[in-house]
Amino acid sequence: MVLRFNTSPDRNAILDGFLRFRAALHGAGVVTGFQWIDGSFLEDIETLEARPPNDIDVVTFYYLPAGMTQAMLLALNPNIAPSRAKAAFRVDGYYQQLGAASERLVRQSAYWYSVWSHRRSLAWKGYIEVALDPANDAAALALLASASATGGAP
Repeated sequence: MVLRFNTSPDRNAILDGFLRFRAALHGAGVVTGFQWIDGSFLEDIETLEARPPNDIDVVTFYYLPAGMTQAMLLALNPNIAPSRAKAAFRVDGYYQQLGAASERLVRQSAYWYSVWSHRRSLAWKGYIEVALDPANDAAALALLASASATGGAP
């Protein structure tokens, strides 16, 4: 993701926030699941609308760590709450707990697909999925730091 979408200082800052958001989740013990990523960040919004992206849209599909509730999770890091993540991380973040009732999971998945599969103009578009596992985050941070140091994409 860093190699593909880190094409400007604005995008670099958004990716930094996204990786810090992931680190906050990991620090709270949320390491199993995946994230769907979308929004103007995945589009060539600079060409389409002559502006940089403002944030990155993320739905985190996750399993709660054993013995933890959602309230406990938010108490560990209040900035991961949807109402605070945008200001703290430049992430427009939403959550779907895996292991929830099947009907709810299907409804929520269909909802996000319907919202994210098209631009507002109704043109088709896609979104990407990344594993929630922190295994590759250190390498992504290193690429991001390298790009920041040189003033451009890695």
